[in-house]
Amino acid sequence: MQRGAAVAFSFMPPSPTPPIAAPLGAVQTERLNLRPFETTDLDELATVFAKPEVWEFPYGRAFTRDETQGFLDSQMREWAECGFGLWLAVLRAEQRIIGYVGLSVPRFLPEILPAVEVGWRFDPDHWGQGLAGEGARAALRAGFTALGLSEICSLPGSTNPASYRLCERLGMTLQRTIDCPPTERRGSVQARMYTINGEQWAERSAGHG
Repeated sequence: MQRGAAVAFSFMPPSPTPPIAAPLGAVQTERLNLRPFETTDLDELATVFAKPEVWEFPYGRAFTRDETQGFLDSQMREWAECGFGLWLAVLRAEQRIIGYVGLSVPRFLPEILPAVEVGWRFDPDHWGQGLAGEGARAALRAGFTALGLSEICSLPGSTNPASYRLCERLGMTLQRTIDCPPTERRGSVQARMYTINGEQWAERSAGHG
């Protein structure tokens, strides 16, 4: 190398996603078919997202059809890039889309990356039936077994007790509260960060048979 010549270094930022053992696929629970999103899901998903209760936290309003299209596109992209993502939740008895549940990368909170979050949103017509817990338990199982993750978090809003109480029922532990920076669609919000690791999940699963 010529003396005094500049040496070029390329900086690769750390991946926001922990390494995974294998890509994720569709899963079936007692009452739900859980699968990756498809372009043809837009009409039914837009009907669910048009209900203000679905996006009360953190937006305080419903999604427009264009926003639902953007959400759908981002989810299909995440599946392609990461090998996993949120599942579309289809009620098996009616073969009807009722929301989503599953795993995602919380890119809106760079300070905790790399990380994987379990989350859910359901049609309010199906609240109070244990479906979010059923889907979330399937997501945790897939995260720790199929994906081989060491830890999964959840980030419910501090003013959303229904979601953070579900985290507690799932065996997740509150670590701290976090101020999430504003985005183009909402102001700053405070979230509760819950976590569960693979060992804790295995112990809890064994205890529940």
